[in-house]
Amino acid sequence: MSDPLSLTFAALADPTRRAILARLSEGDATVNEIAAPFDMSLPAVSKHLKVLEAAGLITRSRTAQWRPCHLEAAPLKDANGWISGYRRFWEASFDRLDDYLRELQAGEPDKKN
Repeated sequence: MSDPLSLTFAALADPTRRAILARLSEGDATVNEIAAPFDMSLPAVSKHLKVLEAAGLITRSRTAQWRPCHLEAAPLKDANGWISGYRRFWEASFDRLDDYLRELQAGEPDKKN
């Protein structure tokens, strides 16, 4: 799997990784800070971070002894753009359903069949 969108969705498929991204949306954090709320080992958290890094969702920098992780929003924007194309479909489908339900409530079902 090498296309960026597939890597993004694969990374987002895990709830722990989504929680890590939510944490990083509040600001940069070290691995220890990221790991604190999770009931898992540091190596397990590091594996999640590697998946996020491979998908381009986070970057790590180095400032002396401090290696903060940083959220990279561009892949999320790309995923949102892809999803938005389907949003129009669902909104139109819901609008048709709303119209049909209103007709049923009014006692005048559409007789287009």
